[in-house]
Amino acid sequence: MPKQSDLLPREVIERRILLIRGQKVLLDAYLAQLYGVETRALNQAVHRNLERFPDDFMFQLSEEEKRQVITICDNLPRLKYAPNPPFAFTEYGAVMAASVLNSARAIQVSVYVVRVFIRLRQLLAENSTLAEKMRILEQKLEKQDTAIQSLALALRGLTAPTLPTKRRRIGI
Repeated sequence: MPKQSDLLPREVIERRILLIRGQKVLLDAYLAQLYGVETRALNQAVHRNLERFPDDFMFQLSEEEKRQVITICDNLPRLKYAPNPPFAFTEYGAVMAASVLNSARAIQVSVYVVRVFIRLRQLLAENSTLAEKMRILEQKLEKQDTAIQSLALALRGLTAPTLPTKRRRIGI
């Protein structure tokens, strides 16, 4: 069984997770690399067990999505010339792929990949919490800015020099 140090660093896996169709996914080539098998072997195992891979576990990219991925992922040179679009595996699909490959490395790596997905989900939750706090702070600052501007106008009105008024002459 491979040691944790034999696996790719967490940051490398995080960079390989893409957001496609609103889901965080790993492409079949990345997943095969992680599991230590050829992409062809991974896809064959998946096709033999298609009933284990509903749409929320795995989907095939459209040609347009494939073109977008090619522009983003410069470390997949073969993808550009692949006759078929790649498959994208969600967190659940990555675990299911490990079970159909049925190797010790695939099982260990799947646990590692799930932990990376969980970490990304936590980061996203923290970022949304932080974004909400920033929005509230901006609203408070906006209210304070309005109050400060009103106060500044009032002070200007008090300190503005008064123009002498024309006095009417008394008498002749």
